Amino acid sequence: MKPLREGYTTGVCAAAAALASVLWQTAGTCPERIAYTLPSGKPLSLAVEPQEAPICGIRKDAGDDPDQTNGCLVCAKVKIGTTDGAVTFQAGEGVGIVTKKGLRVPVGEPAINPVPRTMITEAVRSVIGTRSAIVIISVPNGEQIAERTFNGRLGIVGGISILGTTGVVRPMSEEAVRESLRLELSMCRAEYGTACALVTGYAGETYLKKRYEHAGKIVLCSNYLGYLLDCAEEFGMQTLLLAGVAGKLMKPAANIFYLHSHTAGGQREILCTHAALAGATTAQIQQLYACNTTTEMQELLAKMPFSDVVWQSIAEAALENCQKRTHGTMQIGLILLDRTGTVLAETEQVSQVGKAWCQDA
Repeated sequence: MKPLREGYTTGVCAAAAALASVLWQTAGTCPERIAYTLPSGKPLSLAVEPQEAPICGIRKDAGDDPDQTNGCLVCAKVKIGTTDGAVTFQAGEGVGIVTKKGLRVPVGEPAINPVPRTMITEAVRSVIGTRSAIVIISVPNGEQIAERTFNGRLGIVGGISILGTTGVVRPMSEEAVRESLRLELSMCRAEYGTACALVTGYAGETYLKKRYEHAGKIVLCSNYLGYLLDCAEEFGMQTLLLAGVAGKLMKPAANIFYLHSHTAGGQREILCTHAALAGATTAQIQQLYACNTTTEMQELLAKMPFSDVVWQSIAEAALENCQKRTHGTMQIGLILLDRTGTVLAETEQVSQVGKAWCQDA
């Protein structure tokens, strides 16, 4: 099988475009290509797409990664100062502005992350030395691209973020998703305090907003429940409300914290175990085990007299393992929903946790 091809980040594009812009102004002609070395030491030769002088563009290549920004043009216009001073940044068309606390860039600043800022500054300084400069980064279709990213939830408005730490886009990497979720939880901690709700999908979010008039901050954890529980502990969160459909949120009952179906199932085994603990007969367990989906198991279980006991037992087991995962450092409440948004079970902590969560809204 052919190995997947690596690409390079929007941060690399921005740095190379800024370098091309200052070279155009200092040498008198726009360079056709820019030689650029990644932080990892890997050399690149990047084609320059000149715009209106002295704006230069570098086209993003994400390699074989299904990146939303693949193929976009990252442009830079550098205004070179006449005296010594700092290199500062402005957001042009399609580059977002940070509007909420908790990110690695202050509120009001362009959404250009610290490592790309360093890369851009070093590229500009390599030509102009200690002189001041204003770097304007733009992405012509960035606002449309941003609609398909996490930026809206992170409080970044008007366009995409300029990202990257190593400069390399690794094919099929989940690092970007995890980082976005981590940033959203960090923002929650900074703006809303120590209480938060984690939901596995929009069913959980819809339910919580309907149930709680003064709902607090909700973070969509998707399949990364374990990772976000770790982050919550790291950030010093004290109260967490967990809500989601049983097909995903029952998995922690078996110590499964990455919830993607391709990695681990376990729903059938979990439900059959707790049905047996509730007194189900061998025949009933066999019937449940023969089901293909969680919904099918739920429908069959509903016809049995211990249905509520089973779901409550699963919810308590999932909660216990979540508390173990976070080393008992926070109070957690857990709500299991079916696909219609109906509560199958909730732990006794939900009442108190829900109040604390709303108070911090």
